[in-house]
Amino acid sequence: MTRQLISSGSTFEAEIGYSRAVRQDPWVFVSGTTGFDYSSMTISDSLEDQTDQCLKNIEGALKAADASLADVVRVTYVLPVASDFPKCWPVLKRYFGDIRPAAMMISAGLADPRMKIEIEVTALKR
Repeated sequence: MTRQLISSGSTFEAEIGYSRAVRQDPWVFVSGTTGFDYSSMTISDSLEDQTDQCLKNIEGALKAADASLADVVRVTYVLPVASDFPKCWPVLKRYFGDIRPAAMMISAGLADPRMKIEIEVTALKR
C-alpha cells in the first residue's frame, strides 16, 4: 500500500507539519479544513461562504487522492459558536444531502478568530 501526502499549498501545512490529506488506499483522511481560499489566502466573514469554501477545499483534496465527496463516510464539523450550526445546514445539504455520511458537530475554539467553521472528513474509496 502506497501512502500519498496531499498538500493544498497552504503555508499552514509546512509551518505546522501536516498534510491537507493522506491517502492510504482504500482510505483518504482529510485534515480539518477551514474556509480559507488558498489561492488568495483570504477568508470570507460569512459562515455560509466559509462552509462552501471548506467543502470546495475538501473536494480538491479528495480529487487529488482519486476520490470524491461521494466516498465520504464520516464528517466532523467544528464551530466556535454552536448556535450558528443551523446556518450551515443548507450548504451542507447541497454537498452531502444524498451522501449522508456519519457526522458529528463539536463546538470549540479555532486557531484564528476569523474562522467560523472547520470540517474534517474520512473517505473510503469505492
